[in-house]
Amino acid sequence: MAEIIQRDGTWAFDGTTVRITPGLHRSVPLFRQTYGEIAVPLEAVAGVVYEPERKRGRLRLRLREGADPLLQATGGRLPDPADPYRLIVDIDRSGVAEYVAEEIRHALLLDQIPKEPTKAYLLPGPPVPVSVRSSDGTVSFDGAQVRIDWADTSERVKRATGPRIVAVGDLVQVEWLPNSGYEDGFMRFVTRETVFSKLPPEKDPYALDLWGSTRRDLLTALVATAVTARLPHPSARELERDDGEFADRPRRAATVPHQADHHDVLLRRLRELGELHREGVLTDEEFTMTKAAVLRGFR
Repeated sequence: MAEIIQRDGTWAFDGTTVRITPGLHRSVPLFRQTYGEIAVPLEAVAGVVYEPERKRGRLRLRLREGADPLLQATGGRLPDPADPYRLIVDIDRSGVAEYVAEEIRHALLLDQIPKEPTKAYLLPGPPVPVSVRSSDGTVSFDGAQVRIDWADTSERVKRATGPRIVAVGDLVQVEWLPNSGYEDGFMRFVTRETVFSKLPPEKDPYALDLWGSTRRDLLTALVATAVTARLPHPSARELERDDGEFADRPRRAATVPHQADHHDVLLRRLRELGELHREGVLTDEEFTMTKAAVLRGFR
């Protein structure tokens, strides 16, 4: 077995699997510690490189396109320190790092692992249920449904629509952009009904606007990954028919749980939206789209 243990984490390769365990030191980002250990099968690996520097080096594992739902969901936008496929190496352990990289490269050649994109996810993503509290609200996923409960600081238009509950079968994709601390991020759940929506994240009832703690908001990538892992793989997804309808799954409308005061709640939320529209908080387009989202949620 080839293994390197550093404050930043541990990589162990047994010939078939690269096991990546995050370190427990406070310098290790919360996202990596929360994501936990990752077992990367050799067939998911495209390559590995050790990058030496004057004071320390970095081991980097490159995965085949389409192999990992985390990379698919985040689109390479994870901040470098939060990247689980990068390991900071003390300069006096450079020899060990080179050895680990060489062992992985040798196994890739020996097993003739292709570098082409995969046809299915080879890593499972984070386990469910998973729940994350962000600056805009709490988003939860149980493997079948996504639920968003808005925070008191969310835009009034979002709080007026109430909790969002979306079944996996109604989703087309998850769009995720991290909060950098300088620019807001967002996580948007795209359904067939909202695929052409132009609402900004702060007013979109299917999106979380990420503007608070960068460290905390980054955890929303856990939910984005868990959902992505349960959507059709990009290689198998037929994005659009000639008539513009999405065809990879039967069309279904998102629903919310029935409530005893179903009718009263609906009327109250419609009144609140009307007030926001009259006050100029919502444009005509935003009012129309948000009203439609509320009505769909109460079918």
